[in-house]
Amino acid sequence: MILYIVCGVSIIYFGLTGTYGKSLQAGLIILVLLLFRGLITWTKSELPPALQFSVLVFITITMMLANLFNLYGVIPYLDKIEHLLSGVILFFVGQFMWIKMAKRKGQDVLPSNIIIWFAFLFAVAMAGMWEIYEFTVDHLFGLNSQNGSLTDTMIDMICGTVSAVVASFYLFVKSTQKK
Repeated sequence: MILYIVCGVSIIYFGLTGTYGKSLQAGLIILVLLLFRGLITWTKSELPPALQFSVLVFITITMMLANLFNLYGVIPYLDKIEHLLSGVILFFVGQFMWIKMAKRKGQDVLPSNIIIWFAFLFAVAMAGMWEIYEFTVDHLFGLNSQNGSLTDTMIDMICGTVSAVVASFYLFVKSTQKK
């Protein structure tokens, strides 16, 4: 609810100051929040509270603080921090999806190595998809989110992959301790 309020106030503030691009960004954040809520409702998925909180914090950091309030220029390597966070979050989203799909098929006990591999590959694939999205938007709208460099793109993908490896290792250790 706080995010909706901040975005609503931002739409008004940036609109009054003539910064219409920022007003549009605030509106798009509201749209993303509504899509996130709609997706959860539509799929009838009850995200674990920690995962739901992580996604909302990620949206706050990336869309609101970094883009809307220009913190990329204030916090060094914020983009890389975001990609590190996204790898972990996407790993756990992949794990959640795999377990949810398996339960719908009536499988309650799954080999942890399959879940770990799926979640890891899901996170890496999503890191790649995000970079494809950035590339496409940059070229279609003349933006510069990739800093015009293959190096930026590759480091972003590496950050997402490294943090997915860390999450995989964590889940692997956790699953061996249960045995």
